[in-house]
Amino acid sequence: MAHAVARAAVTPDARLVAQGLGRRFGPRWAVRGITLSLVPGETLGVVGADGAGKTTLLQMFAAILDPSEGSCTVLGGDSRRDSKRIAAGLGYMTQGFTLYDRLTVEENLRLAATLRGVSDADYGPRRAQLLAMAGLARFTERLSGKLSGGMRKKLSLCTNLIHSPQLLILDEPGLGVDPLSRRELWTMLAQYRATGVTTIVATSYMDEAERCDRVLLLRDGQSLALDTPAGLRAQAAGRVYEVRGADLAQRLPALRAHPQVRGLQVLPDRARFQSRDPAAPSVPGSRPAEPVLEDVFVLHDTAMEPETPATLPPVTLAASGPGLATRDVSVVFGGFRAVNRVSLSIQPGELLALLGPNGAGKTTLIRGLCGLVPFAEGHAQVAGLSLPGQIAAVRERIGYMSQRFSLYLDLTAQENLDFFASAYGLRGERARHAIAQATAQLGLTLESERLVAALSGAERQRLALACAILHQPAVLFLDEPTSGVDPLARYRFWWLIRRLAQGGMCILVTTHYLDEAAYCDRIGLMHQGALIGWGTLDALRAQTGQSADASVETVFVQAIAHATAQTGAAA
Repeated sequence: MAHAVARAAVTPDARLVAQGLGRRFGPRWAVRGITLSLVPGETLGVVGADGAGKTTLLQMFAAILDPSEGSCTVLGGDSRRDSKRIAAGLGYMTQGFTLYDRLTVEENLRLAATLRGVSDADYGPRRAQLLAMAGLARFTERLSGKLSGGMRKKLSLCTNLIHSPQLLILDEPGLGVDPLSRRELWTMLAQYRATGVTTIVATSYMDEAERCDRVLLLRDGQSLALDTPAGLRAQAAGRVYEVRGADLAQRLPALRAHPQVRGLQVLPDRARFQSRDPAAPSVPGSRPAEPVLEDVFVLHDTAMEPETPATLPPVTLAASGPGLATRDVSVVFGGFRAVNRVSLSIQPGELLALLGPNGAGKTTLIRGLCGLVPFAEGHAQVAGLSLPGQIAAVRERIGYMSQRFSLYLDLTAQENLDFFASAYGLRGERARHAIAQATAQLGLTLESERLVAALSGAERQRLALACAILHQPAVLFLDEPTSGVDPLARYRFWWLIRRLAQGGMCILVTTHYLDEAAYCDRIGLMHQGALIGWGTLDALRAQTGQSADASVETVFVQAIAHATAQTGAAA
């Protein structure tokens, strides 16, 4: 059957026109049936999880990949025939930054200008404008490899703007970058948008999608929806509900099993979900809620939803202990204090979200609590054992899921589970029992012979969590565990994490999705290695002088701004 091709509404000044655009690799279609057009000054957000086809689509827009079907006209040229001219007229920022770590900020910018044929007369004014806009004017002699993640992203954006392109394509510019740096990045984009630059941004952050003129929701390479953010939210109106009450925990199994409930999002004080059929009677005890873009993603996700069963085997901890507590712990590299006298505590069964800008010390603190880097001062109690005195014993009682999921891509899921079981000292029947228990607790079912490299981001996420809890640790560290996965996968993952906490695990999690901190019992805010805020969300609102309904992002931004001002005053 021929694939139906819609027609894009084309204006004479269109910067990009895609008609039935598709690309396949062998028998598999990575992208198919994309039709749209973009005008000067328009910003398009391309939203989807890992493996949705965002990068493949962007590479066709940038004339790097030829379409397998359909056509793409970019800056007036055909992407197949005029790829060199198109490449010269656009800026394309990949996820890998495209910077040279051994060159300075100035050298990277000068090299980009030279490669793009920018004259000396144009370079000077553009350089000054871009560096001032990015806040990098004071760092021109610093090696790019020594910049923070946020500064590297802004420098990479500068190198792609130095030739004043008419079309700018950005692949996940905010991935792995703290919220403050993402704000600064979008401030730069807004200034160039005002000059008529057309921008395409692939992102998994819904707050970034809200800043776009239109949003393309992508799943499995195909368009779920294309509309303005307001238009997309309107599509979910009347379908989103929430449930509150002191008996929320007891009601969750029934909610998950209810035939009308889809996309259940479990927060400490409420649960949000969508009604599968808006004409059906509402779920008892629920009330309507305002939709957000994540709800629209769930609404248009017509794939079979691999829901986690409402009832799963209970969590039983092999290790016992009073949780985690630190007193004035510091990590020092040379003369640099990566962690500066941090004191905190997490009780068994408690979830702590650790938030902070890139370079705040979050991952270094976790590595110190895992015994991977030494504390220069202070001490910690982890699962009832002391650090630094009992490092080997501590490692037997903790689980650690790093930012990269710590999986071996060229092994199958079963081989990864077998390897991690062995690493935790589990052999024979004990290993088989541990694997069966962990996978059952997470509702994880995977094809035994399928390589991890072929799994989706959500499947890798669950597998990595299963590997981290095989030995039923008393303390679990999760470093950016939901980066790049779609909203449904995030909801299910957080429900699983809360179940582990309810079973008695002490869990510390870092995230750049600030709204996820609302899933946690308490929040810690870090800045320049120090803990600058600590407590429940309500307590942090009070500490920062915010209203009772202020968002986590508002609290975070205010706390960091206050800490930065204090640091400046002290200097």
